[in-house]
Amino acid sequence: MDKTTRENVLSLLEQHRGGLLSGSEIGEALGISRAAVWKAIHSLREDGHQIDAVTNRGYGLSEESDLLTVAGIFVHLRHREVEAQMIHIRKQTGSTNQDAKALALEGAAHGTVLLADEQTAGRGRLGRSFHSPKGTGLYLSMVLRPGGTLAAAVPITQAAAVAVCRALSVTEGLELSIKWVNDLFLNGKKVCGILTEAVSDFETGHIEALILGIGINVAPPTAGFPPEIRKVAGTLADGELDANEDMATDSAPLSRNRLAAAIIDELLDILPELETLTFLEEYRQRCFILGQRVTVQRGNDSFEAIAVSIDATGGLVVETDDGRQVTLNSGEVSLILDRNDLILNTGDNLGGDR
Repeated sequence: MDKTTRENVLSLLEQHRGGLLSGSEIGEALGISRAAVWKAIHSLREDGHQIDAVTNRGYGLSEESDLLTVAGIFVHLRHREVEAQMIHIRKQTGSTNQDAKALALEGAAHGTVLLADEQTAGRGRLGRSFHSPKGTGLYLSMVLRPGGTLAAAVPITQAAAVAVCRALSVTEGLELSIKWVNDLFLNGKKVCGILTEAVSDFETGHIEALILGIGINVAPPTAGFPPEIRKVAGTLADGELDANEDMATDSAPLSRNRLAAAIIDELLDILPELETLTFLEEYRQRCFILGQRVTVQRGNDSFEAIAVSIDATGGLVVETDDGRQVTLNSGEVSLILDRNDLILNTGDNLGGDR
């Protein structure tokens, strides 16, 4: 089966997801025979796409079909400077951040995106692992070329956190909160982690590229979460159930393709704000640890403090028991928030990198 024909048929079905198109309509739109349409449908079904067929009416891509595809993402994108060939999807990989870094070194353009259905060696902050099971998460890494120095790009993780919150608010009506610096929570449980890595010139400090990795728990893993994270890991599906429980009819199922497109759009939308840092006000409003008592860990040392505020560059200002105020910068600490006997570690294997 010709790959281009398959992709064109899938793209057309994506544009009319939830509806039906006859074989004749598809064939006429793409300039192919009805036999070629049937072969493409058959091939797509073999790949796992849920395509309904209704006698005398046509074919339709089921709302339940949630395979990651270029066509499925591209149809929802507002930012058309991200061309279809800049979206890379892999069924399985070690780490999408590592793969995206390789693409950046090969000259990948600003806005290039790499996604995977499963990661076998996903990484979080401080070298921790990232639980990335097949088919239930969104593991996405984007190549950014903002120019400038590494110091100027420090708030990119905070900007990305706000962008993901905005994407989920717009597409799913879910309002997430932020645990400084890179963790997103829903209903008191961690559903997303973010990791930013730089490809830079050591001598000049100039950034060649930033690799922004985002990992989201979309639905519960088939085998459940590992015991060590079961109490603190959550999924977007949990929030979807809560949002729909009082509705007469459920909304459309959460689509990873639609969510990926929204995140790409919001990331590109927020980049200009890196100059003004206007996104930090929303970051502060969503940061739920402010006013809370935390334990700050620096290497083998730790101390207790109150999280006071987020400063003008995205650093966390804490006040120690002796009244000193200390500003923490991302990458140098882990925070432990003790709430209802629940220990939440920033950057652990609940979320982070690809």
